Amino acid sequence: MFSKILIANRGEIALRIIRACHELGIKAVVVYSEADKNAAYLKQADGAICIGPANPAESYLNIARIISAAEIADADAIHPGYGFLSENMEFARICRDCSIEFIGPPLEAMNLLGDKAAARSLATKADVPVVPGSEGIVRTVEDAVKLAGEIGYPVIVKAASGGGGRGMRLAHNETSLRQGFDAARSEAEVSFGNREVYLEKYIVEPRHVEVQIMADKAGKVLHFFERDCSTQRRHQKMIEESPCPVLDDRKRQELCESAIRIIKEARYDGAATVEFLLDKKKNFYFMEVNKRIQVEHPVTEMVTGFDLIQLQIKVAAGEKMEFEQRDIKHSGTAIECRINAEDAANNFSPCPGKIERYIQPGGPGVRVDTHVYQGYTVPSNYDSMIAKLIVHRPTRLETIATMQRALGEFVIEPIKTTIPACQAILSHNLFIKSKIDTGFIERHF
Repeated sequence: MFSKILIANRGEIALRIIRACHELGIKAVVVYSEADKNAAYLKQADGAICIGPANPAESYLNIARIISAAEIADADAIHPGYGFLSENMEFARICRDCSIEFIGPPLEAMNLLGDKAAARSLATKADVPVVPGSEGIVRTVEDAVKLAGEIGYPVIVKAASGGGGRGMRLAHNETSLRQGFDAARSEAEVSFGNREVYLEKYIVEPRHVEVQIMADKAGKVLHFFERDCSTQRRHQKMIEESPCPVLDDRKRQELCESAIRIIKEARYDGAATVEFLLDKKKNFYFMEVNKRIQVEHPVTEMVTGFDLIQLQIKVAAGEKMEFEQRDIKHSGTAIECRINAEDAANNFSPCPGKIERYIQPGGPGVRVDTHVYQGYTVPSNYDSMIAKLIVHRPTRLETIATMQRALGEFVIEPIKTTIPACQAILSHNLFIKSKIDTGFIERHF
């Protein structure tokens, strides 16, 4: 087992990893930017090293400074969390070249799954359904137009690297495809340093369902069931839940076994999330693999009872998973609401600033993952998520009721947050009946 881990991230995930490390008897050192110098979790770590100014390019995305911090701290591993450098293959390579374990997948698997077009080919090889589309990168708009004519509109142009809704353009006809093709490539280059794109048939009104996977270095691959992440705006998730309320046991098993086949085919170890689209007939199609721990991992922890961060650290250290698939049980329903410092009434514009009043909800089945506190100033330099509210109850309706109560108790003032938006979504008749898809928010809010 590792003796000391450097956490190359910030905010609630940094605090989450600190807690997991301490429960495993591992020392945890965090890096921080000048904008995060007053973060409370710095005092909970066993060390904190400033790596530069607020600009992420000069701090949390600066590989040289993070490696230097790890060497100064004498850390034997780096946990990248999610976002920032968590799926950066060059960072992972440099870590291992410096004899520092990168808590993530092997470089070969990162390379194979990091390119979405290559990952589609891998899924096909693993006998997993994929959305009809290009076999690989689409080089020119003329090629895109020709392929769209073959598979039929609507189609979607997607960045081969990255995610989070960036580098994506939906086209309902040739005109919009020609307009969106270069726009998608330009956005992909700015966001990920790679302007390559591919083309897929757009599945109308799909659900977004993902499978949580953990694999050890001995080759054991297990699933921890699925999460439904259909409640999203502009491809950004807002509310996640488990189980997916529209899957029966047979389809659930088929989905989870497909995810396992992809991970085995990639010879992957570590935490992964295999993402799928589910159409109206409950046919599922492989979308991509996220090669890290996910923001919404607490949903799975609540319904299975496993600490995924601890498990991720253990398998990175070479420990075998001493349990089988039959030992992973699913209990009740869990829902997570992402609480962002955003003004939903003003097109979800960021709302940084000082939190002058903070009251956290509690009660049976309620969990809050956050790094903020009364007096904390939310910086404008980073992602706007400031908390995750998770509820776990025996049934979905009970979970929704408890979540509404908890949201009503949650006070974060005077900045604007997405708490009212989450309350409105959870109150909507279609959400309660689980008759939603990824376009639900755009259509009804």
